[in-house]
Amino acid sequence: MPIPPPMTAGVTAKGSSVEGLVWNILGQTYVPLQVSESSFAWHATFPPGTFVPPHVHPMQDEFIYLLGGRFDLVLDGQGATAGAGDLIRLPRAIPHGIFNNSGAEVTCVFWVSPTCRLWDLFLAINNVPDPGEVVRLAGLHEVNFLPPP
Repeated sequence: MPIPPPMTAGVTAKGSSVEGLVWNILGQTYVPLQVSESSFAWHATFPPGTFVPPHVHPMQDEFIYLLGGRFDLVLDGQGATAGAGDLIRLPRAIPHGIFNNSGAEVTCVFWVSPTCRLWDLFLAINNVPDPGEVVRLAGLHEVNFLPPP
């Protein structure tokens, strides 16, 4: 996608998404709600047992607002937990991992600022079943996964 157009005022209606897209990212469902050069927001559903391993966004600040469920987190090497109504703040260049160990579905809204290449990454990894390939593609799109401990 070329540089997204500037954000416009309006409402993204429940059940709709940018360009009608819904992405399957390693078993999680991501629904893009807004994209512009300065920010990108999406609704995410994490089934029990799914996760995003520790990684770094060197050029983006990331936020997660939990609508329902609980995440276990690794934030700059430290453990944390967040539940419904909590806001997770992930400053750029800080390693973080997100884990649904709760046994129940987690729903949340993510957003990043600026968008950088994350939109293009999600387009590239939609329905890619191989985690190794997802990690490789992420590295080409300014998201760097950390080696296992």
